[in-house]
Amino acid sequence: MTPVRSLQAVSLAGVLAGFASLLLAGSLAGCASDTTGASSSTPQTFTESDEPESRKRATNRLKLAVLYFQDGKYNFALDEVKQAILTDPNWFEPYGMRGLIQMQTSDLPQAEASFQKALSINPNASDVKHNYGFLLCRMNRPAEAFKQFGAALADPNYGQRAKTWAEQGNCQLANGQKAQAETSYMRSYELDAGNTQTGYSLASLLFARGDLVRAQFYARRVNNSDRASAESLWLGIKIERSMANRDAQAQLEAQLRKRYAQSRELQALERGAFNE
Repeated sequence: MTPVRSLQAVSLAGVLAGFASLLLAGSLAGCASDTTGASSSTPQTFTESDEPESRKRATNRLKLAVLYFQDGKYNFALDEVKQAILTDPNWFEPYGMRGLIQMQTSDLPQAEASFQKALSINPNASDVKHNYGFLLCRMNRPAEAFKQFGAALADPNYGQRAKTWAEQGNCQLANGQKAQAETSYMRSYELDAGNTQTGYSLASLLFARGDLVRAQFYARRVNNSDRASAESLWLGIKIERSMANRDAQAQLEAQLRKRYAQSRELQALERGAFNE
């Protein structure tokens, strides 16, 4: 099995307020990254003055694990996580990080065990629930995945709702639930209109069911940003073509040729394969 697409894994609470979407948005397609702050789910919060020495040492180990993970050195990352657990075995964060690493290396049963261990220590860890939901969807257990996503979204202090709505949408779409996926993507977009992947997903779904005006709206927002891709430009071309907007279509085609000269999308354009 190939490594996870883009773990939209939600950030590790408390430790890595900034541990990003690297886990969940691109290479691990589902685990939340782009950590914007500490998780609200940590059962016990220490200040610098009363934090036990064991927690400080475990935190340092976990930070090293994240750095190794980002560098693709998964064995080293696992070693650091192991040391963090030995140092502070009752802290849920290292188990959650271990689950992310195991997901990346396609050790899915062990990843599940790690997430379950994290949740046994802290049942309110919404970031872990998000990542566990992503894993369950990847393991073709969507009903269980939706339960985890729903539990994360029900947490009033959870700060990663946009990512979880989007990942739920991905899971629903993968299981043929297009209407439900559209609703989830809309909820995500309402919370984070700058997320171009969510915008693309919405435009694609709307185009597929013939809602051209709304599809155009979301596609144009993506393609007018600095994060337009060959995929989004190609979708925009097809939408503008369907609406007989020849000037807009030509502008997008020019961008595709200039920026993505070797892309499959440009090859499809040159073949005139608009309906493939």
